[in-house]
Amino acid sequence: MADQFPNQNPNGYWVGGILASVLGVLFLYHLVVRRRRQNGSACVASMRTAKADENRSVNGNGGGDFDVIVVGAGVAGSALAYTLGKDGRRVRVIERDLSEPDRIVGELLQPGGYLKLIELALEDCVENIDAQRVFGYALFKDGRNARLSYPLEMFDSDVSGRSFHNGRFIQRMREKAATLPNVQLEQGTVTSLLEDNGTVKGIKYKTKKGQELTAYAPLTVVCDGCFSNLRRSLCDPKVEVPSCFVGLVLENCNLPYADHGHVILADPSPILFYPISSTEVRCLVDVPGQKVPSISNGEMANYLKTVVAPQVPPEILDAFVAAVDRGNIRSMPNRSMPAAPHPTPGALLMGDAFNMRHPLTGGGMTVALSDIVVLRDLLRPLRDLNDVPSLCKYLESFYTLRKPVASTINTLAGALYKVFCASPDEARKEMRQACFDYLCLGGLFSTGPVSLLSGLNPRPLSLVLHFFAVAIYGVGRLLLPFPSPKRIWIGARLISGASGIIFPIIRAEGVRQMFFPATIPAYYRAPPLK
Repeated sequence: MADQFPNQNPNGYWVGGILASVLGVLFLYHLVVRRRRQNGSACVASMRTAKADENRSVNGNGGGDFDVIVVGAGVAGSALAYTLGKDGRRVRVIERDLSEPDRIVGELLQPGGYLKLIELALEDCVENIDAQRVFGYALFKDGRNARLSYPLEMFDSDVSGRSFHNGRFIQRMREKAATLPNVQLEQGTVTSLLEDNGTVKGIKYKTKKGQELTAYAPLTVVCDGCFSNLRRSLCDPKVEVPSCFVGLVLENCNLPYADHGHVILADPSPILFYPISSTEVRCLVDVPGQKVPSISNGEMANYLKTVVAPQVPPEILDAFVAAVDRGNIRSMPNRSMPAAPHPTPGALLMGDAFNMRHPLTGGGMTVALSDIVVLRDLLRPLRDLNDVPSLCKYLESFYTLRKPVASTINTLAGALYKVFCASPDEARKEMRQACFDYLCLGGLFSTGPVSLLSGLNPRPLSLVLHFFAVAIYGVGRLLLPFPSPKRIWIGARLISGASGIIFPIIRAEGVRQMFFPATIPAYYRAPPLK
């Protein structure tokens, strides 16, 4: 061995062994330290996750990390969340279903509503969804027709009505709200409001996975739509269902008047047509009452072909029949509910959960967006929403300040629907014909009512004046050239019938709030000092 390794020193084995041992100990020490560091990092990560879970638990079960809870992410809820979030509020939105809605209404936004979109910086939400510009209405009756254009001369060129798929519009607003870091959207079903001594503190809800949680905030805004299960404690809901809409989609057809909504004064009630994309036209057939012919057994298809089709303009008749044959027929009840709030500390109602009108005039989204502008302006001076009793008293002014726009659109929708429906009564027939002829006069006689309808001139007094001008116009037609006792009697009943249509609607809206809001103390409410 010595010959083979002549230069090897036996003591080197000891030195090498000692060095190897030291290196081994150092290596083991390195492994131990590394493992401890890894465990420490995992521990920190676990603690962070636990902390996040704890924060979620605090937020979901008793915390106050949000300023406002919004129940529902439809048109009103999504727009409100973005608006308050843009103003720096921490907003939590709980929506039952965050997938794209598929509805047959909420597809026509009036020019007044588009102006509110601009005020809220949400006008880009009608872009990239194949929305169509709408410049007015075409009215059809007994073979005659008239075009009624929106009075847009005083506005920028982009101001007009917009029609679109409701679900696409809502998804765009949800996406925009979600871009704000202080707005959190979550899918869940709100089951109840959490109250303490008459004050709403938050909500109880079920997550998508079925977990029951609670969430707390100084202000809860309920925007959960026409089927709201939360509004009963916040208002006096008197819901009426005067009729149902039956919806179809006509494909690849041209309406008689491009870029216009079409209203056919049919028998027994109106039919609507308006574009919802570059290739689709929505048809809504109004069926009076709460029952409609069965869709499943073919009764509805037969009704549409035998009763409705003969009254459809010939330019779109083939497309209408083809849509019926395709079979994608849907129906929904038309609800009407005047706003009758119970001012409740910590909570507000908005949208269809709060106030509904017949959708004939397409005013629902305009009212909702106008309400959001009013609420935003009321809340802007307040940085702290925790003084709930003072906040509730202050926000009572919301119910008064919203009235000019809301009551005008609500009253017009209810009155026009009743006037536009066919009736065997002679006085109602005369009123219907007088309304059509009055609008056909053009000038102030058409631009006045259309400016009310579009939300561009929401003045209740102007509405009442035009409504009774129609009635007087109808009486004048009856009495000229030679009055007869029968015609005088019909004229008297026409005035009486007109009063019977509009006065109950005005009474439900509130005469004082509608015409004399400045006489209501809440109109002058100043924001709380804190």
